[in-house]
Amino acid sequence: MPSTFKEMSEKIQVTEGCRMPVRMNDSDEWPLAEIISIRENDGKKEYYVHFIDFNKRLDTWVSEKSLDKEKLQLPKKEESRSKSKISKGSAGTKPESPERETTATKKGLINRKRKAAAISVSEEVDDDNSGNSVNEKMSNLRTGGSMVHDRSHDDVVTRMKNIKMIQLGKHLIQPWYFSPYPEELTRVPVVYLCEFCLKFTKSMHCLKRHWSKCTLRHPPGNEIYRKQNISFFEIDGRKNKFYAQNLCLLAKLFLDHKTLFYDTDPFLFYVMTQYDSKGFHIVGYFSKEKESTEDYNVACILTLPQYQRKGYGKLLIEFSYELSKFEGKTGTPEKPLSDLGLLSYRSYWSQTILEILINLQSDEGNQPSITINDICERTSIRKEDVVSTLQHLGLIQYYKGQYILTFTKEVVEGHKRAMAKRKTRIDAKNLHWTPKDWAKRGKW
Repeated sequence: MPSTFKEMSEKIQVTEGCRMPVRMNDSDEWPLAEIISIRENDGKKEYYVHFIDFNKRLDTWVSEKSLDKEKLQLPKKEESRSKSKISKGSAGTKPESPERETTATKKGLINRKRKAAAISVSEEVDDDNSGNSVNEKMSNLRTGGSMVHDRSHDDVVTRMKNIKMIQLGKHLIQPWYFSPYPEELTRVPVVYLCEFCLKFTKSMHCLKRHWSKCTLRHPPGNEIYRKQNISFFEIDGRKNKFYAQNLCLLAKLFLDHKTLFYDTDPFLFYVMTQYDSKGFHIVGYFSKEKESTEDYNVACILTLPQYQRKGYGKLLIEFSYELSKFEGKTGTPEKPLSDLGLLSYRSYWSQTILEILINLQSDEGNQPSITINDICERTSIRKEDVVSTLQHLGLIQYYKGQYILTFTKEVVEGHKRAMAKRKTRIDAKNLHWTPKDWAKRGKW
């Protein structure tokens, strides 16, 4: 007796690439999700899922009971294979087409890529010299040119979080994304980091052993800014490779849109710290190329999760533009920006431009005069970013053959409320820094 499509679909095994509604965080929401990987834990299957149209930091392992298999959407190859089987066994029955499809990944390919992506090393991670050995091997993986590339060809392994937790100082933090730490660290419940040199170890005992030898109490570079308890250190990626590479590994846990390369020589790193009696604790950082043909003033930027929503992100951005002012250039961040990065930059651009325009209006009466180029010169924000921000705010109007800026009471009041929250600002008087012309310095 011919089987129906429903009966056949119930027998189809859930594989990587399938899509179906999945219960999110034990709530009543069942958004569409893709199965990235499958494993067995105590004899029960678990599924690593990515919720479609949601940020990857929400990706997680779920049990079988969280899957809605009745609305299963097969991967392209599996679907065509199933169609063939169903057409042989049930004539006249037409299966429904899945709304969205994705290609299943073969297990052999996944295993090969796992070996490549894990950057497995023979040295034990808790060995006293393991950090140097690991980083020497990383430095051999030079790709050169940029710290970013197109993320559209990511494999299954790099789409999955591989580090469960990290301990950084007094903070226990759950990572958001994949970072290519040595494979040994993916098997421990917590990775312990030295908060001053960022060396990684796999146990608290190893970290304490490291502390007895680590002499750093601040990032290994020149302190170029200090006001109250906030300091910025400039780190040369060539002179301080060990620290720079460990900083990149840490940052990759919270940045998905960037892909980590290991040639840090062409980059400078500006680390923001908070000082107390124990030392200078890392809050966030940004990196920039020593020579940028596109005049990018930021390559990667990150505020660590424990310091987010406290105004530090805007402080990092403000500092990057302060350096551009010292260089006499306009700058822009390297694209693409993360979702949080774009929000921070849009907010910073809006507040900085409105601050100039509102102060100009107060100084010059009702009809002040200023050009886009004037705004760029005062802020060091690139012209296209100024224009896009004014358009985003709805301030540019075309009137009698020319563009004019118009303010509303709501815009002005909203700006004042936003600025009242920015209690910490960069003071250029406290910046002691001389720009270098890297083009004339030969080999960096």
